[in-house]
Amino acid sequence: VQLQASGGGLVQAGASLRLSCAASGRTVNTYALGWFRQAPGKEREYVAAIDWTGGQTYYESSVKGRFTISRDNAKNTVYLQMNNLKPEDTSIYHCAAYTATMWAPERAENYDYWGQGTQVTVSS
Repeated sequence: VQLQASGGGLVQAGASLRLSCAASGRTVNTYALGWFRQAPGKEREYVAAIDWTGGQTYYESSVKGRFTISRDNAKNTVYLQMNNLKPEDTSIYHCAAYTATMWAPERAENYDYWGQGTQVTVSS
């Protein structure tokens, strides 16, 4: 599975961005998918996850209410709608496919397939 994230950019605080992550190589329709972010000098941070049906979503507390994860299985794509962006959201955002048998979406080691990241920069 190859994952490619896109949609990042430079925006002002309060703005919105929509990230996309397209999968190729094989379908990810049976995988839960997640978004993580990593800023320079910081550890990778869980952002959000969505189950394979799209019916259940999960968020890290600092983004809950501002970010929305969704997926389109027909397009083999997962999205992250980010509203009311804050400077602390500045990071490289990565998508990943969940492969572990136990459900713990906040743990990066439970994802085996990772995409190239997309840079999000939020100015104050």
